[in-house]
Amino acid sequence: MTAFSAARTGAVYLMPLRWDQPDRGELTRYLRRLTSWIDVVVVDGSPEQVFARHHAAWEGLVTHIAPRAPRTDENGKAVAVMEGLRATRAPLVVIADDDVRYDVAGLERMLRLLDDADVVRPQNYFRPLPWHARWDTGRALINRAAGGDYPGTLGLRRDALPCGYDTHVLFENLELVRTVRAGGGRERRAHDLFVARGAPTATRFFSQRVRQAYDSQAQPARLAVELALLPLLLWASRRPWRVAALAGTAVVTAGCGRARAGGRRTFPVSCLAFAPAWVLERALCSWLALGHRLAGGITYSGSRLRTAAHSERWIRTHLLSRPAPPVAPRPADVPRR
Repeated sequence: MTAFSAARTGAVYLMPLRWDQPDRGELTRYLRRLTSWIDVVVVDGSPEQVFARHHAAWEGLVTHIAPRAPRTDENGKAVAVMEGLRATRAPLVVIADDDVRYDVAGLERMLRLLDDADVVRPQNYFRPLPWHARWDTGRALINRAAGGDYPGTLGLRRDALPCGYDTHVLFENLELVRTVRAGGGRERRAHDLFVARGAPTATRFFSQRVRQAYDSQAQPARLAVELALLPLLLWASRRPWRVAALAGTAVVTAGCGRARAGGRRTFPVSCLAFAPAWVLERALCSWLALGHRLAGGITYSGSRLRTAAHSERWIRTHLLSRPAPPVAPRPADVPRR
């Protein structure tokens, strides 16, 4: 692990979280593994008693801080990420949700990819894989076929985000990536870097359906396709063979995503059967999400957010045109090889 140990001095792992109940030990065990590879900052927006329990368990293990309270029109996760970026001057940052689980090989690969990119999008996969995680995997496979999935983790060269990014958006990962690109940064879609994440509960899975569809409000071409699905399905319902053809198209598209960049070794073939179900879900939820948009936005973790994510043009005009905020002295940047 010599090469990795040399790299870790210029890197940090940033985890935003907000839990209603304290960790029962699994996350602490993961943090112990992580800290043997890389420095870790946990930005914990949990209630006071939960925060205190976490602080006692993680004191001396990680940098454990509380974020400022988000306003009612802010995304709490985005606020936590910005607080974490301010808490460290490491030039390389791996941002990951609390259910993401890297191994040392994946972490090493992420840092190597940042030698030639400013932001890196790996590919998440669920472990364990209950039925609802297979359903959501159908979505991920279709996204892979269409250009790339958005995971719960990113790699970032922090100098590519000198002004931070806007926290008043729902789709905070897309906002971060677009902010890097708007500033001239290079994005790398690492379709072959597979990073595990825990499956949500079935209850949480169902609660995320309309919210995930709302993310497409930031992608006009995708939104147009998704809004067209419901009329198309209604048209197809008059002829069984049309329904079969549409279902087959969904399965074939997901299969193309599974075949991409070694995905067959990671995604079980059984996930393909759930692709038509996800298409039906999105056909319905895209219209429900549009209704939320017309009503003023969607509720997410106590906030009401209208904007899914801004365009790169908006970011250049409204964010990157501002002078960068002053920063504290920092270590020398990690050189690109």
